[in-house]
Amino acid sequence: MKELFKPRNVVVIGASREPGKVGHAVLRNIIESGFKGEVYPVNPRADKVLGLNAYKSVLEVPGDVDLAVIVIPAQAVLDVMEECGRKGVKYAVVISAGFKEIGGEGIEREGKLIEIARKYGVRVVGPNCLGIIDLHTPLNASFASIPETKGGIAFISQSGALLSAILDWAPKAGIGFSKIVSLGNKADLNEVDFLTYLGEDPETKVILLYLESIADGRRFIEVGSTVTRKKPVILLKGGITEAGAKAALSHTGSMAGGITALKAALRKAGIIQVSSVSELFDMAIAFNSQPIPAGSRVGIVTNAGGAGVVISDLLVSRGLKLAEPSRYTVDYLRSVLPPVASVYNPVDVIGDAKADRYGVAIEALLRDPNIDSLLVILTPQVVTEPEETAKVIVELSRRYPSKPILAIFMGGGKVEKATRILIENNIPVYDMPERAVTAVLGLSNYRELRELLTKALEYVEVFDVDKEKALEIIEEVRRQGRRVLLEHEAKEIVRSYGIPVVPTKLAVSEDRAVEIARKLGYPVVVKISSPDIIHKSDIGGVITNLKSDDEVAEAFRTVISNARRYVPTASIYGATVQKMVPKGREVIIGATKDPVFGHLIMFGLGGIYIELFKDVSFRLAPLSIYEAKEMITETKAYTLLRGFRGEPPADINSIVNILLRVSKLVTDIPQIVEIDINPLFVYEIGAIAVDARIIIE
Repeated sequence: MKELFKPRNVVVIGASREPGKVGHAVLRNIIESGFKGEVYPVNPRADKVLGLNAYKSVLEVPGDVDLAVIVIPAQAVLDVMEECGRKGVKYAVVISAGFKEIGGEGIEREGKLIEIARKYGVRVVGPNCLGIIDLHTPLNASFASIPETKGGIAFISQSGALLSAILDWAPKAGIGFSKIVSLGNKADLNEVDFLTYLGEDPETKVILLYLESIADGRRFIEVGSTVTRKKPVILLKGGITEAGAKAALSHTGSMAGGITALKAALRKAGIIQVSSVSELFDMAIAFNSQPIPAGSRVGIVTNAGGAGVVISDLLVSRGLKLAEPSRYTVDYLRSVLPPVASVYNPVDVIGDAKADRYGVAIEALLRDPNIDSLLVILTPQVVTEPEETAKVIVELSRRYPSKPILAIFMGGGKVEKATRILIENNIPVYDMPERAVTAVLGLSNYRELRELLTKALEYVEVFDVDKEKALEIIEEVRRQGRRVLLEHEAKEIVRSYGIPVVPTKLAVSEDRAVEIARKLGYPVVVKISSPDIIHKSDIGGVITNLKSDDEVAEAFRTVISNARRYVPTASIYGATVQKMVPKGREVIIGATKDPVFGHLIMFGLGGIYIELFKDVSFRLAPLSIYEAKEMITETKAYTLLRGFRGEPPADINSIVNILLRVSKLVTDIPQIVEIDINPLFVYEIGAIAVDARIIIE
């Protein structure tokens, strides 16, 4: 994307002589940003615009063109894009609105726009966007005012209005940007394209995303997991909804909504998710200047006991650790601080502390190997020296560059100059404890996510599967016009992927049911077989512990009769007869297909109470061994599986094996949209699928 962010020249198509017009603002911004390349206004009704020679068309502009910024009515954009293509323009930023966002003809117009662009190989930002900014080039090819400070924060936003407001606010907060992108409608270039480029951009230290939709979920994860190994990516996602779960037919599908899928995807990509604009930038400020901590142990220096208590509670409640200073540090602080000072963490240097006392305490904690990050709280009191204390923090930060230091200077006018000193010297400073805790949490989470990405690479190949057999069954179901597989069909697919299954056969008559029962051996279970009856037990469609031919024959008649009585519209294929097996510990393993990110694998406590207790965990397929084990250990079911109140432990390795096989199944056969294995009986040795349900596209 060199020609986009660092072009040799820029053409503004729709450059206007009238102040207040977008075409005027864009051209003025490019000139005033200090862009060093050639700038060519295109305006058929003007000779000059803002002192520059104007051209009737992009075709008249001399030489090759790297970047065209289009600011004209939507109806004229298609003809202009054709001209850009013939001119050999490499990138076009289409600021014009009137495309997909208005529906109807706008959708059609956007389709034609991209068709023309692809014909000529022009890459498009937008349409319906604010533009792009590179503060290092420098280039402001947008109609937003450019912030003065350049830095290492890249911001990609799907909302132009939000972006514009943040650019206006940023200078006051001391935020320095590298590159800013307004995505608009994402008709061509999307967040994944920019993420790929910014991941390699030496001018960018941290990447911020505000997205309302994700264009290509699988590619987003793939690129994200590569980029986040090098630098942090933080996402604020708008438009999260659980609506998709309402239409699900399986237990797994009903518990996996949009938020669940997004969390699983971001975890796999190593991307930090935040829930507010404030959190987005509180973290960004820290990432822009501070190192990544070695752990989650946080030290605190404060001159106000109450503030120290508040921030300690916040740290612990958000999963961070209040560091325990070493014996040496405690003894040293006791020898140099006043007797009434607190020498444990938080270290309270008390209200009369001047800059020198702050310096002693800060340096002692920075030297301590038990402390990974440091928060310094200052409240302005009668003898407090805010500016001098700020200078001490700056100096000690330089002497101990491997540990992050974040300042919390609470107050107004009395700490204003000190705050400016910290900002100018790249020390993150916050006015409230909550914001600093958010920032240090981001630093700590990023370290954990990077470690997780390495562990998540432990993929193993699953062998002894019969994909062709599974596909045959699915094709036959499709030929019959069904989406829901019958139980014996679902079990056959599960078995074809090496997962132990209770022997199950379909009977279409009493005699056949008895014949199957004799072959399987008593006792057996008889269940109604219908794609329209999901919860069989609720309508008397399951009868267990049948020990004779007569009992099986009667059970067959009963389940058919109950089905016809309670669900008269259901298609009934007969009844399945399955071998009864010893009861084990009941768990569920399932998968559901998210429309954006693909298959989510679920594990949890199984049986009939699955949706009551909701003791489940999710990960995105394909699973690594580490992820499969992690899914098990983070549920309450793990306590039961390890052996509770004298019970012997269950075979957890067999669950890991089955999780990996279900992951392989849905990865191999993406036509499967939902699958439940519930219950899965887990024994001291081995496990077996007692029931299975599969729904296909």
